Amino acid sequence: MSIRWQQWDESPWASVGGLVNVTNELENLFRTPLEEFARGTGLLADATPTWDIYENKDSFVVRAELPGMKKQDIGISIEEGQLKITGSHKTEGASNTRRAVRTERFVGAFERSLALPTLVNSDKITAQYVDGILTVTLPKAEESKPKKIEVKVSN
Repeated sequence: MSIRWQQWDESPWASVGGLVNVTNELENLFRTPLEEFARGTGLLADATPTWDIYENKDSFVVRAELPGMKKQDIGISIEEGQLKITGSHKTEGASNTRRAVRTERFVGAFERSLALPTLVNSDKITAQYVDGILTVTLPKAEESKPKKIEVKVSN
């Protein structure tokens, strides 16, 4: 076994790294149990769908997970430069032959908004809902697309 020599750092910031590590560990220790507790007690009543957002030169694409929803229960709007997706997860009807042992799926209304970084052409927005994934394509407005300016040289 060899012991590697390390020079002692006497700067006032030397101990901050250790404090950050302890703080992160404490946060991880409590995060998971508290999230499980909140989920089980309904404290996450404002649960919202997860989404991925992509950008290319012509548009933004938002893909939101909305499993088990019907198309008519989903709303999409553009208001004041924000994309807003709303909806309602419905509960299955009660049954005399079964009782819930554990429920973790969110039931109720949700709303999620995304501030758009540029103007979009609202007349050309499209939305598709396939296999529980909502895909919204937001074409960028022509005035917000980058423009190439040619430099002219005079002789």
